Amino acid sequence: MILPVILSGGSGSRLWPVSREHYPKQFLKLNSEDFSLLQETVLRLAGLPDCRGPMVVCNEQHRFLVAEQLNGMGVAPSRILLEPEGRNTAPALALAAMTALEQDDDPLLLVMPADHVIEDVDAFREAVVTGISAVEAGSLVTFGIQPAVPHTGYGYIRKGAGHQGGFKVDAFVEKPDEKRAKQYLDSGDYLWNSGIFLFRARQYLSELAECAADILQSCEAAYHERREDLDFLRIGREAFAACRSDSIDYAVMEQTRHAAVVPMDPGWNDIGAWDALYALKARHAGKDGNATQGDVLLHDARDNFVRSESRLVAAVGVDNLIIIETDDAVLVADRDHAQDTKQIVNELKSRRRSECHSHQRVYRPWGHYRTMVISEGFQVKEIVVNPGQTLSLQMHHHRAEHWIVVQGTARVTQGQVEDERDTFESFLLSEDESTYISLGTVHRLENPGKIPLRLIEVQTGSYLGEDDIVRFDDVYGRLETQVAGVDTHA
Repeated sequence: MILPVILSGGSGSRLWPVSREHYPKQFLKLNSEDFSLLQETVLRLAGLPDCRGPMVVCNEQHRFLVAEQLNGMGVAPSRILLEPEGRNTAPALALAAMTALEQDDDPLLLVMPADHVIEDVDAFREAVVTGISAVEAGSLVTFGIQPAVPHTGYGYIRKGAGHQGGFKVDAFVEKPDEKRAKQYLDSGDYLWNSGIFLFRARQYLSELAECAADILQSCEAAYHERREDLDFLRIGREAFAACRSDSIDYAVMEQTRHAAVVPMDPGWNDIGAWDALYALKARHAGKDGNATQGDVLLHDARDNFVRSESRLVAAVGVDNLIIIETDDAVLVADRDHAQDTKQIVNELKSRRRSECHSHQRVYRPWGHYRTMVISEGFQVKEIVVNPGQTLSLQMHHHRAEHWIVVQGTARVTQGQVEDERDTFESFLLSEDESTYISLGTVHRLENPGKIPLRLIEVQTGSYLGEDDIVRFDDVYGRLETQVAGVDTHA
């Protein structure tokens, strides 16, 4: 029995400004117009022998995004496992293996990052079936990509002796310079390291105990403190925070005597930066070599990748550029320096700017909101609440809110929480109707209807930060402490 384990913890900072910390690349439709990268990862599981619903390992901030995207596909996950904070892949897979062993005796874990593109799904499935034979012979399998170019952005695997349709791993090699990468390609002895693995849950934990016992001990302590939260499994925060951060490559695969590699050539791309996405799109470009997405006009331009999300983007007389437009940021970069986009994100973080972690449109388990205008003392938002969804019962210390319904029906609850008794009133608002929530009033917004509720919210007050919120009740279990200046659970 195969239990897919999808790792969905990345931030995709090299794909800024489209990928952001709170809505990273695995949730975006970068390769397809219909499915996100996470959804594409799930789709390629169809046809694998005896394959269960996937287990997804993600951080707490993304839990509702994962659940919503799986639900939108009609896919029931075996588990959604929440990491309190990122500790890289070795600890994440230890937690996944422990969880898997509670569900089955000793399943095969097929480990896949959530943010890769695989174009030839049949070739991928054939490689997985080949990998099963190597696992049954006692190996921990990684899948190596047949290199097409001397790429300097990937780690490499040197093939050893033949083994069960693949090879023993002779060595893992760090990202090379261009000269060495060409030598690797010419030799035919090297594969790109894909970050995709296949092994038995018990064997992984056994190898981890031998190669990185401290990681296993920390994960066991954190798993012992686990608790159920709606459809999610939360891991003990303090114990997991004490765990050393390390990848499965360093912690286990480079040290074990049982590593094997199965080659595959499925049209793989990790979309690590904008130049990688250009490589995918440029195959369908015209003679000028330009690849575009959205409302784009080019003149006398060659070999560019231009993506527009919210307005017309025009470029004249430019070559070899990456131009990415969103509603609050524009990136212009030389294609050869696309990997350096991460430096911009680091600078935004150092300046504590919101563009590094959030879009203008922010997704929540109940729907989303979009900041339309922000100024001194007031801001205007569009709020969309999905049918049947409910915001938390909450109160603000520093702002008042005026709501105008423009589509659907709203049920509004407002009142006061007092020592001896609570006094609330509930009423319905239809299109073109409005209400005022004064500062300090406890309130809740619901959509009792069958279509999305859309309203305009005008906030006024001395402080309009999203962390000005006190929750009294929440159907999504988000009664945790907010991070100052950033609303991570609203």
